[in-house]
Amino acid sequence: MPTPDWFSELLGHGLSQSQITQLYAHYELLLRWNQRMNLTTVKPGPEMVIRHYCESLFFASHLPALQQEISVLDVGSGAGFPGIPMAILKPEWRVILVESVQRKAVFLRESIRQLSNVSVLNQRVEDIVSKVDWVVARAVDPAEVLLQIPRLALNIGLMIGEDDFSTIGSNSRIAWAEPLRLPWGDRKLCVYGSTWNNDVGRST
Repeated sequence: MPTPDWFSELLGHGLSQSQITQLYAHYELLLRWNQRMNLTTVKPGPEMVIRHYCESLFFASHLPALQQEISVLDVGSGAGFPGIPMAILKPEWRVILVESVQRKAVFLRESIRQLSNVSVLNQRVEDIVSKVDWVVARAVDPAEVLLQIPRLALNIGLMIGEDDFSTIGSNSRIAWAEPLRLPWGDRKLCVYGSTWNNDVGRST
């Protein structure tokens, strides 16, 4: 089934037709599975595309990685955000989706069948031992994610509200880059930090 024009137009320019097709395949799968289990409460259609796909792509496109090939751990991936759009936008990245809820992990495994650069870990982030270049998260308590730095990675990226960043921004262990405001309102930010003094994005 071809990708509808409204979906492509919302995603904007800069994506190949193959990438748009992959994103739409995930969107359709999410709609089907969401009828049986609670993967997202966001209304289908433009709102869902903006909130989940556009915001995740914006976050990925501004992640200040200095190397072309990096490894990324998406903590509490849920329905696959921001990890799956990140992996589609950056096929040279290795993205690991961490989801402790078994049913959600099953959905994630189904949704990455055609994505060779993505894997799923059905476990708690506290139990993970392998290190990566970046830990990222969305809709997860940022204080809990910060506890995994630098144990799992030297760099961290978060999609959080302004109030949440005011709470963690003074963390002396992390040097934060200037926050980026998501262009779709709701006072949400993309924030990127590193334990390498001010050299945000330096890879392990």
